[in-house]
Amino acid sequence: MTHSPHIKPLALTMGEPAGIGPELIARLWQERAAHALSPFVYVGAAEAIRAAVPDIPILPVETAEEAAVTFTKALPYLPVGLPEQVTLGKPSQDNGLSVINSIRRATELALQGAVSGVVTAPIHKAVLYKTGFNAPGHTEFLARLCGEADDFSVMMLTAQDLRVVPVTIHIPLQDVPKQLTSKRIFHAGMILNQDLERRFGIKAPRIAVAGLNPHAGESGTIGMEEATHLMPAIWDLREHGVDVSDPLPADTLFHAAARQQYDAVLCMYHDQALIPVKTLDFWGGVNATLGLPIIRTSPDHGTAFDLAGTGKARIDSMLAAVKLAEQMACMSEANHD
Repeated sequence: MTHSPHIKPLALTMGEPAGIGPELIARLWQERAAHALSPFVYVGAAEAIRAAVPDIPILPVETAEEAAVTFTKALPYLPVGLPEQVTLGKPSQDNGLSVINSIRRATELALQGAVSGVVTAPIHKAVLYKTGFNAPGHTEFLARLCGEADDFSVMMLTAQDLRVVPVTIHIPLQDVPKQLTSKRIFHAGMILNQDLERRFGIKAPRIAVAGLNPHAGESGTIGMEEATHLMPAIWDLREHGVDVSDPLPADTLFHAAARQQYDAVLCMYHDQALIPVKTLDFWGGVNATLGLPIIRTSPDHGTAFDLAGTGKARIDSMLAAVKLAEQMACMSEANHD
């Protein structure tokens, strides 16, 4: 997709400063020409960048607008104070509040329209919890900052031509049938359909639904959840104009020919969605948050403390997250016009 010159810079959050996030952001800037990247602004501490890439030119800016000018000669950053020196691979509780402040500031900029979207570097929740952080995770915290309930936004994972939404996420498998309500499936389907239109430019999205049970229940002989949980939500979605399939066997839903028949899949639990994404493109998967008034993407990996400072961390997923955010911003701008 051709980048619009009218699109404002993206904001890239610092994430956990002792992890690989700042290094990947620095390398993105260093490789900006090779990947034809539009301007972005780093929201965080210069020390976190220099700890991993000491010789990078990095300049503070006062506004995101300045980033587009600075971007050609140095990595522009909006400073966030960091009280403790960064030791790569070893997170410090003292820096936890700075991680939170980076997310908060980037989100505020997006809500104000000063940046076109937010790409979040990985965080280490164990450190944040010790600072009083009480959101279940990164996505829920962003929803709160946008004035929404924790469970309002929807997580979509992408890899190449595959988009999946897990309706339930980080819960034990035995709890999935209890939490897989028709209301929850309907909500995820509506948000997915809405954002496929406004963020991805798909005028009439086709949504496939993965059955919960093997063979999608096989007419009730291998489970009744397809009839009792999934079909009521599917009927409601169709009544609201959503093109959505009946429950389909998940084991035949993700091969290349099948992927041509839909634009996204509603999956019923975490691994049902994540296994095909990571099998298709283990290094390049992206997490996109749907339903919020802002664009947010993130790489589909963690802080990788064991790789921090080694130069071995792969850039693929962070690059894909930035590229996807750019594309979503361009499409949103086109739809707004």
